[in-house]
Amino acid sequence: MQKTILFDLDGTLIDSTSAILHGFHKSFEYFKYDFHDDEAIKNMIGLPLDEIFKNLGIKVEDTQKYIQVYKNAYKEVYLEQTTLLEKTKEALELAFSFADLAVVTTKSSVFSQILLKHLGVGHFFKVIVGRDDVIKPKPDAEPILKALNLLCKEKTNAFMLGDTHLDIQAAKNAQIGCIALSCGYESKESLLAQKVIVKENAYEAVRYLEKL
Repeated sequence: MQKTILFDLDGTLIDSTSAILHGFHKSFEYFKYDFHDDEAIKNMIGLPLDEIFKNLGIKVEDTQKYIQVYKNAYKEVYLEQTTLLEKTKEALELAFSFADLAVVTTKSSVFSQILLKHLGVGHFFKVIVGRDDVIKPKPDAEPILKALNLLCKEKTNAFMLGDTHLDIQAAKNAQIGCIALSCGYESKESLLAQKVIVKENAYEAVRYLEKL
């Protein structure tokens, strides 16, 4: 049975920090909300947008208005301000040779599909599951289970690769394997505290899985 590898996106395969911050800045500017702590935003990348806005002090009933402005601003710059992380293409080429691949992200699946195609790696993935495809995002198991179902794959020999505790917990909740990556938004120390294998980047993780 071929292995299954599910990849997170931000901090795992791509760096879209600049575009994400642009979206937040434009949203706060539009609604005249005084917030300038980029580090606080970066520390929450991986969470759904509504949760980030809520955690930054936006009232629950107002989050969708902020998200709409964010998405409009993000859409203007995300293709030009997003890059593949180091050795991502090599990681996907290797993974594609021995596994079925999917993306499981809290980004919109529409944005994700366009972005991955633009970056020249969209053809590696059979399935993309985004925030708009599920009711409960990571760390719930739902996105992972949906990806496996769409791939017609079992949990056996399935692995989640991601850079935050959200990815790790989702994998544990779905009862599949997990490798954490220290190239993203969460510290290596924090990831190691989750009692999982930690690799430097997606390429090193894929090399490890190839040998299993």
